[in-house]
Amino acid sequence: MGKRIVEKMVLKLVPPAKGNRIYYDSEVPGFGVRITTAGAISFVLNYRVHGRERRFTIGNYPELTATAARDRALKLRGQVRDGHDPLEEREKDRSERTLGDLATEYLEHAKTYKRPSTLRNDRQMIEGIVRPRLGRLQLKAVGRHDIEALHATLKATPYRANRVLSLLSAMFTYASQRGLRADNPARKIPRFQEDRRERWLSTEEMRRFTEALDTYSDQNAANALRLLLLTGARESEVLKSEWDQFDLPRGIWTKPSHHTKQKKIEHVPLSGTAVDLLRTMKPKNAQGPLFVGADGESARVTVRRPWVQACRAAGLVTVDTVQGKRRQIKRYRPTLRIHDLRHSFASHLASKGVSLKVLGKLLGHTLPSTTDRYAHIQDEALRDAANLFGSVFDAAKGTK
Repeated sequence: MGKRIVEKMVLKLVPPAKGNRIYYDSEVPGFGVRITTAGAISFVLNYRVHGRERRFTIGNYPELTATAARDRALKLRGQVRDGHDPLEEREKDRSERTLGDLATEYLEHAKTYKRPSTLRNDRQMIEGIVRPRLGRLQLKAVGRHDIEALHATLKATPYRANRVLSLLSAMFTYASQRGLRADNPARKIPRFQEDRRERWLSTEEMRRFTEALDTYSDQNAANALRLLLLTGARESEVLKSEWDQFDLPRGIWTKPSHHTKQKKIEHVPLSGTAVDLLRTMKPKNAQGPLFVGADGESARVTVRRPWVQACRAAGLVTVDTVQGKRRQIKRYRPTLRIHDLRHSFASHLASKGVSLKVLGKLLGHTLPSTTDRYAHIQDEALRDAANLFGSVFDAAKGTK
């Protein structure tokens, strides 16, 4: 005859000499407490369902008290009477995919339609933020509150926080399309306010930057950075460019649709300086990519390292000191991004009075609203033009 399993009884349990021993409750059939040779205590429930004997581990002591374990055992017995098998359902839950599994599947799917740079950013957010914090959660268990909490921890970097939120929303949309989950817990979560970056190279900074490129050891990488600045093109467009896209006599760069963000062919006029740069770069019988990677054949994937080194030489960095394993290490962080070379191109043209319509065509913008960010710079140019008449008026007034 068993005894009623209560806290006092559990505290008096003595580990067996070998294996484990189970003491069953006198009131709840199949409910027992198990103790191992090492002294580990857990609560179990024996039951029969569909003609099979089963043993379900309810939980460990002291994380679960005797009273809580008894309540849980009674609920489980109710489920068994209704034809459920708690052990089978637990095993099924454990085998179901997690958010980490979805992330892996989503990245593989995204390879077919996302640009390499976008895919690289997605992978960094997944591996650095999403997987460590939510990756082990079962996909069906991830709730809106989990995503809101993650988003809140990134408040100090609102742009990054909002991109993580957008990525999670895209992942759950993908899951919904494949019948893995019906809803999208990341939808309609309020985004943080993002202050638009307004950073471009001043004339003096541009002088220092170009001088740094002139002395850089890898002139192939330096030329890629020069072309980015001279054309206002996106990094991926420049690095993927091939010689057959350039008509140097006419000064035209024809960007194929699969290289542009808007997925359409763009015919971009090149400045005389850009054409001169390309002519000095162009080898005899030129074909293939302009900027070749380490293998000597395929296109260079990134210019991140040359970018940091050029910015360092030009004094366009901040310095962080971190403690390494053996010594302190200095890390140099550019004060602007590679993409800001594109903003530099556009901002200087806007400041010279180039219309937003023309500027949008040079940048390959489809929507005028995208180019509107440079409107305030153009306003300054218009004000300078208006001031010219002011000087004419003052001069005329002085002649009277």
